[in-house]
Amino acid sequence: MKLFKDIESFNRYIGLPKPLDNNIDIGYYDVPAILLKSAPVAIDFYRISIKSNFIDKSVPGYDPQTTKPLNAVFFNSPQIRGGWDMEPGFNGIYLQFSKKLIEENRFLFKNYYNYGLHEPLLLIEDEEKEIRMIFSLMLKYYESKKDNFTVLISYVHVMVSLVESFYKRQFSTNIKQYSPIVSEFQQLLMGYYNDPVNQIPAVQYFADRMGLTPNYLGDIIKQITKKTAIENIHEFVIVKAKEMLENRNDLNTTEIAYVLGFEYPNYFSKFFKKQTGLTPKEYRLQYTKMLQN
Repeated sequence: MKLFKDIESFNRYIGLPKPLDNNIDIGYYDVPAILLKSAPVAIDFYRISIKSNFIDKSVPGYDPQTTKPLNAVFFNSPQIRGGWDMEPGFNGIYLQFSKKLIEENRFLFKNYYNYGLHEPLLLIEDEEKEIRMIFSLMLKYYESKKDNFTVLISYVHVMVSLVESFYKRQFSTNIKQYSPIVSEFQQLLMGYYNDPVNQIPAVQYFADRMGLTPNYLGDIIKQITKKTAIENIHEFVIVKAKEMLENRNDLNTTEIAYVLGFEYPNYFSKFFKKQTGLTPKEYRLQYTKMLQN
């Protein structure tokens, strides 16, 4: 798999113009000139693009008879690899920026920058018009960046803030679309301890098995359940811990800690007390006394 460490080399590969700057690049897709199909690649910078009337034949579940074109915002970020197989009838705009730019402008960072290629923001008509308007202003100041860099960065901030608000709209209004993801997460969580484990469950574990990025999965879980994915996981671990403390008298608390995937029993004790107000030993003793009364 090929890794592109800078914007210029990636643009050369895909058929986009040479960037005016090593840290930020803005432009319109010249569809006849770009590479429409590629094996998975990785980049060491961030990309955001708007594509209208877009179809990617490489996405899971693609069916030439039923797949409809999308108007959407797409993301690619460092460490996220992916390929594509695009139909040529789309148009779009792209924004690319280096990790250095992120570090120097921390307010630009949002969770969705680390969403995967196949986790887009689907735009309604008014949203697409608004984002395209901001893009056109960004392009104007990009072309005279040396004199207007502060204005350019301000428009980038406006654009990413809009995308964040539109994602919240998408997650909250399309509950039926995301409910299966929540259900699958919950089923995987319930089955986590069916086999021996060597660590407590983590968001990355479930995201990998669901073919999603951790940030995307976490944002969906939070929007639907009103609790973070970590909070859901911790609540489940506490339920399992209580079940074992109540029913597995053949195991001491240290052994229960290891069964639950805690590397250190003292961490299990601190974790349990933080969630319940009692140590595992105190909870087991309280439960035993309750049964005797």
